[in-house]
Amino acid sequence: MRIISIISIFVLFILSSCSNDFKKSENINQNTEFLTWIDSVWKAKVDRYPALQTEYGFHENDDKWDNITDSMQIAEMNILTKNIKVLTERFDIKNLSDQALKSFNIYVYNIETELASADYQFHNYPVSQMDGWHTKIPSTLINQHKIENESDAKNYILRVQKTPKLMSQLIDNLENRKERGVVAPELILDYVIESIDNLISTESNVKTHPIYTDFKQKVEKLSISKDENDRLISDFKTSLLTQFNDAYSKLSEYLNELKESSNQTIGAYSLPNGKEYYKYQLKKNNTIDITPNEVFSYGEQEVKRIHNEMNKIKNEVGFSGDLNSFFKFMREYSQFYLPNTDKGKQTYLDSAKAIIDTMKTELDKLFEVKPKTDLVVKKVEEYREKSAGKAFYEPPSIDGTRPGIYYANLYDMSGMPVYQMEALAYHEGIPGHHMQIAISQELENIPKFRVVGNLYVSYVEGWGLYSELLPKEIGYYKNPYSDFGRLAMELWRACRLVVDVGIHEKGWDRQKAIDFYNNNTPASMGESVSMVDRHIVMPGQATGYKIGMRHILELREKAKSKLKDKFDIKRFHQLILNDGPIPLFMLTDKIDNWIENETNIGESNE
Repeated sequence: MRIISIISIFVLFILSSCSNDFKKSENINQNTEFLTWIDSVWKAKVDRYPALQTEYGFHENDDKWDNITDSMQIAEMNILTKNIKVLTERFDIKNLSDQALKSFNIYVYNIETELASADYQFHNYPVSQMDGWHTKIPSTLINQHKIENESDAKNYILRVQKTPKLMSQLIDNLENRKERGVVAPELILDYVIESIDNLISTESNVKTHPIYTDFKQKVEKLSISKDENDRLISDFKTSLLTQFNDAYSKLSEYLNELKESSNQTIGAYSLPNGKEYYKYQLKKNNTIDITPNEVFSYGEQEVKRIHNEMNKIKNEVGFSGDLNSFFKFMREYSQFYLPNTDKGKQTYLDSAKAIIDTMKTELDKLFEVKPKTDLVVKKVEEYREKSAGKAFYEPPSIDGTRPGIYYANLYDMSGMPVYQMEALAYHEGIPGHHMQIAISQELENIPKFRVVGNLYVSYVEGWGLYSELLPKEIGYYKNPYSDFGRLAMELWRACRLVVDVGIHEKGWDRQKAIDFYNNNTPASMGESVSMVDRHIVMPGQATGYKIGMRHILELREKAKSKLKDKFDIKRFHQLILNDGPIPLFMLTDKIDNWIENETNIGESNE
């Protein structure tokens, strides 16, 4: 009996081992199948959009533009619906590993967020001073379309020749929204018309056109004969003066007519089901449940707190007036601004680069991993500098051949005070967006949809704003005016919370919104106007900066409080960055799990 019992136990052990091996094999197969499928879904979408392919470093369709019709967007929604069905029918989450399960949950969240936008498909403005194909065409050609051989040059020309079809689709999209009562306010259309008209050239000025200049410079670097070089440039010039000009002229003419149908109010609340649309935008941009009133109240609290911090600096530098007088002093005193000359602009770029280079030497104190891809500092190109934001970051190509770019808008140097230079460089460059996005793109064994696109404003911009504070904590902003600049930028984002909700939920008019910035920040009138006009066309987006920063800081303080001397800032930052962009509610779970695991390890060692 004892022998039989031993044999039985042995058999059960073998069977159990086989079962476990089968489960492991099943898990491995499910992980592999899921990751293969999710990458194929991502690549299939990229393949549907040639301009996106160019941006990501794929060049098979560099002779084409995207299909931007509204029907294409409906088709995308249908694809997402099918993908949800595949996810639920083909994959069992119990068989997915931790990282694959994370990808599964993120993808489901993304699909649900996109499908929830179906009711608001026509609520956006296809062209604005912030975005639209009227600027994406030259931006793609200049910044992303490589010319390494004659074929690349011909593709560049073909894209210029195919501009009319793209613009025709854009006009159809605008007309579809007009029929539903969704038309950008007249002042927004005027911005767009101005930027379009700046891109319409004549025989006498075509050689100064930004696309012509870019094409000529790229082609002249090729190892081809002078005759072939001249022929390519001649063909390009003809295409620019005919198809390109015709397309842009028609769009300009259409937009001038469209102004007659412009919305008279600036807030999202005035659109069909507008208040629900705005709540959706807040949730999409912040990736947590938050109400307009919560955003508004937090903004008011932060404005008051930052004003108190600014008063301390005002007193430290010996200024005797009140805070608004100090704001006026900071706006107007010439020592805070470089001259609006080529030399002044180059000095700004050189100084920004020096700030970033210095911060690179500090990264080992704060980070376990650093980006491999380089970062360059450039001024915004002339064709879009008048309407672009004061600074922004353009990610590197996926293959790492194109560096990340920190763009500084030097159109008007009075809008780029030197006391904000340090904070801006940290935000857009290092340790800000370049650290975050370049590291994300360099992650291995993570599906591409998670590391490109940067869907989550609160994660991406929350990190950017957090990165303005981080250098302060290791001894930077030694000049009190630079520290004031840091606070001024944080104050700017706090005011955004108030103004965004004010415009889109509480019915503020444009002047009331402008006045709020002018009365509460040291920004120039031009900056206040530009920011308010940005709010108008991007409901909810501007709230993600401060909400995201608050969330990261709250998670950090929670970890410090729970872990005490076991808290490691480098490990914390690694956890924030090592999964690429994720929604804030998932980031919370991730940090909570880390705290719990570290606590359990500590208890087991006692």
